[in-house]
Amino acid sequence: MASTTTSSRCVVASALFVVLLLLRRGRRRWHCLSQSHRFVGACMSYRNCEGVCRTEGFPWGVCRTEGFPWGVCRWHGIERKCYGKRLC
Repeated sequence: MASTTTSSRCVVASALFVVLLLLRRGRRRWHCLSQSHRFVGACMSYRNCEGVCRTEGFPWGVCRTEGFPWGVCRWHGIERKCYGKRLC
């Protein structure tokens, strides 16, 4: 009887876990990026970039290297640029 109770608890726990994953997946929000028009020079500090982007109406700012999508390998490009970031 103990093994039946243990296995039923595992099934319930697994089902609950799957339900929670599905609920979280439905809330995913995408971020949209737009290059800043007011930021001048190479973007080396996200704080400077974020400050400029806030004056342009974006809640966040990020530094990205041109040519690398999603900021991958950020330091291996030629020039880092400032991008405003918001929820789509």
